Amino acid sequence: MAETMMGAILPGNSTVELREFPIPTPGHGQVLVKTMASTICGSDIRCIYREHTGKGAEGYIPGTIAGHEPCGQIVAEGPGLKRFKKGDRVIVYHISGCGVCHDCRMGYQISCTSEHRAAYGWQRDGGMAPYILADEKDLVFLPEPLTYADGAQVACGFGTVYEALEKIGCSGNDAVLVVGLGPVGLAALMLAKAMGANLLLGVDVNPERIELAKKLGLVDDAFAPDGALEKVRACTGGHGVEKALDASASEPGRALAIRATREWGKIAFVGEGGTAKFEPSPDIIHGQKTIYGSWVTSLWRMEDLVERLVRWNIHPDRLITHRFALEDAGEAYALMASGHCGKVAVVFDGTEDKKHV
Repeated sequence: MAETMMGAILPGNSTVELREFPIPTPGHGQVLVKTMASTICGSDIRCIYREHTGKGAEGYIPGTIAGHEPCGQIVAEGPGLKRFKKGDRVIVYHISGCGVCHDCRMGYQISCTSEHRAAYGWQRDGGMAPYILADEKDLVFLPEPLTYADGAQVACGFGTVYEALEKIGCSGNDAVLVVGLGPVGLAALMLAKAMGANLLLGVDVNPERIELAKKLGLVDDAFAPDGALEKVRACTGGHGVEKALDASASEPGRALAIRATREWGKIAFVGEGGTAKFEPSPDIIHGQKTIYGSWVTSLWRMEDLVERLVRWNIHPDRLITHRFALEDAGEAYALMASGHCGKVAVVFDGTEDKKHV
């Protein structure tokens, strides 16, 4: 094995730099993972790529290898491993928590507030490099039927929406509205369909995303925001949907998700940032509605999700519209920032076709 590797960092000026890094050696309780696929998240664009705006848990340490959605295979073991071993295919949960606080002990390392918390691709080196050093406690086993590109998306986007859909109790009784049809919104539609939702509706300002949702067969109907509330009600006999999920992070998108939900309905907010404006009495209280905030997911929920993806025969990699080699990471991030795409992946060593679709 070589002693060094190239890794992608994000200077915060809408560019990507490739720098040389030493290939790390795993310590106690750690593994070295050979990266096979690493997908780009919208939060990378929002908080790091354009400008380093994130604070606290979303603060990026300059010079850190980017990428918090990595998936690969263990190629070296440190001492003290308890479950995983060389050769295992793994997803890296992108938050490495302290392991001893209440949230970590529930598996929600995302909610850890310890000074020892570090996010891969933010405060410790992430997946935009051929190798990533990971703690064993942060790993989720990737079942053989799933591809590495499937697993990369479970690490963040699919895990996020699965958590939200479980919180609001998505089932075969429900018509579901998803506002915001970027990769997270598309993932929500894909999983809601698998969980039995009997009517799937989508809204987005971008006609390309509406067409992609239709092309992938993820919606019964999708439309632009103008007149969307009336269209949702028309599709549901005037009642509205039982469940709604906002992935737009926009004020009008969140208001639509609330108002398009029928009485006793449930709404999940997963889109980061932005603001919300609604009238508590007519929009929520009088309709007996419930709003859930949902931030990523837990390790145990991710393990449940990969098991169900196999059972449902679902492949998240269907949402990937463009794949790039690491040396083209700048082009990959620029495309993701443009919004003229579905999910964007950086893939390694020919494990997935490096092509633009």
